[in-house]
Amino acid sequence: MRFEEWEPHYREILDYFGFDRSADEEAAKVLSEILTSDDIGLLKDRICGKVVTVAGNAPTLSSELNRIEGVVIAADAAALLLYKKGILPDAIFTDLDGAEDSFITMNEQGTIIVVHAHGDNIPLLRRWVPKFRGPIIGTTQSLPLPQIHNFGGFTDGDRAVFTAEALQAERVILIGFDLSDPSVDPMKKGKLFWARKLLGMLGYDL
Repeated sequence: MRFEEWEPHYREILDYFGFDRSADEEAAKVLSEILTSDDIGLLKDRICGKVVTVAGNAPTLSSELNRIEGVVIAADAAALLLYKKGILPDAIFTDLDGAEDSFITMNEQGTIIVVHAHGDNIPLLRRWVPKFRGPIIGTTQSLPLPQIHNFGGFTDGDRAVFTAEALQAERVILIGFDLSDPSVDPMKKGKLFWARKLLGMLGYDL
């Protein structure tokens, strides 16, 4: 999705949550300054023409592992469960709020870390990004920069799906997505609302 197509949805999200666009843009700038490489070509090679499974971090994930096919993309902390089950994700999409040291280990073993910059995670970007010595990519939900990409999407999970679609996956399977979880706090409920809405734009009925 080109930024011109994504921007109206992004503006809606900003209004819905009361987020500050300038803070998102500042975070993207910080990430662009920290990153020393851009491995988008590697991610495209892994995804293009392949079946891709995107794993969300809902409690249902552990019971859906038998549905995994092809390339495995984890949404943030979903990577921890996969790794404990002996599954090394091909990529992790993360804004780093679920990051643990095992992310570094997975990155060393070849997992691509797709780091997302947004208005309130600049301290996490400064803390974690320099630790990743393996393949890494930067993303933003605001205006893309020379090595900071925007394929659309908002939460880690739906952003991974948007990216898989943009990089021409043959088919995308979603596991570990529970967008109706009644136990979440209001902020998370809002994020799940937007994940459902955005995935619906791509034809996913969850």
